[in-house]
Amino acid sequence: MSTNLNRRSVIKGILAGTAVLGFPSGFSALAITKEEETMISHFLKGKLNHSVARWCFNDFDIETLCVEVKKMGITGIDLVGPKDWPILKKHGLISTMCNGAEINLVDGFNDLQFHETLIKNYTEMIPLVAEAGYKNLICFSGSRRGKTDEEGWQNCIIGLQALVPLAEKYNVTLVMELLNSKIDHHDYQCDRTSWGVELAKRLNSENFKLLYDIYHMQIDEGDVIRNITDNYQYIAHFHTAGVPGRHEIDETQELNYVAIMKAIAATGFKGFIGQEFIPKNANKLESLKKAILICDI
Repeated sequence: MSTNLNRRSVIKGILAGTAVLGFPSGFSALAITKEEETMISHFLKGKLNHSVARWCFNDFDIETLCVEVKKMGITGIDLVGPKDWPILKKHGLISTMCNGAEINLVDGFNDLQFHETLIKNYTEMIPLVAEAGYKNLICFSGSRRGKTDEEGWQNCIIGLQALVPLAEKYNVTLVMELLNSKIDHHDYQCDRTSWGVELAKRLNSENFKLLYDIYHMQIDEGDVIRNITDNYQYIAHFHTAGVPGRHEIDETQELNYVAIMKAIAATGFKGFIGQEFIPKNANKLESLKKAILICDI
């Protein structure tokens, strides 16, 4: 059997979803042709758009990651700042959730003492995101630090209302991430769907939405499908990871990601599903390929 035929047979196996777990670790060295790369991308059903969080695959330099994820039909990388945008563009990928304007995860818009810095940072970053042709820019509530829900909402509104007109002008969406406060981000204020949705309702702008992290929300509130179905109009982006542990989204964890993806697709969602799990598998790219196939309903 010829080398080309062997290679094409292996590709057909992964496309059928039958060879994912046993797929050889040397896949990236198979010198896949442009035609075969197109085959993989076109095999995906197209109901949902796929991306991956940069930080979960820091073992790979950004250039290598771009090459590898493009083979899987992934069209964007989350949490990439301006420094690496030229590399993404070189490979025909987009920065699906831009970052770099935030201070950190704990010092956010719910605290007035950080507003001066945040407003400066986001005022500078919003035009850069637009100029690059991107859409989403992440932001965070910050830690509660004893504030009531009402105080947190009011402070966020003060800070974000200073930026929303600029975001509207440049057609950039400020996207606040929902994070769990039980395990990973103790005291984070935007830790429930209802809290983020209330803030979005008060801001009343299509240029402020939520990043619904499925992993985080399963931990803090559960009821994932109903919360997505009831509030999809306020959600711009999704992140995935297995519960418990934040690892692969396969049969080793408790969430039914196929059912969740079907529910998301049923809302007409046009944004991205970003893989943000920390692989346990030594072959991290194999885990990512499998995750894409699970989510490609």
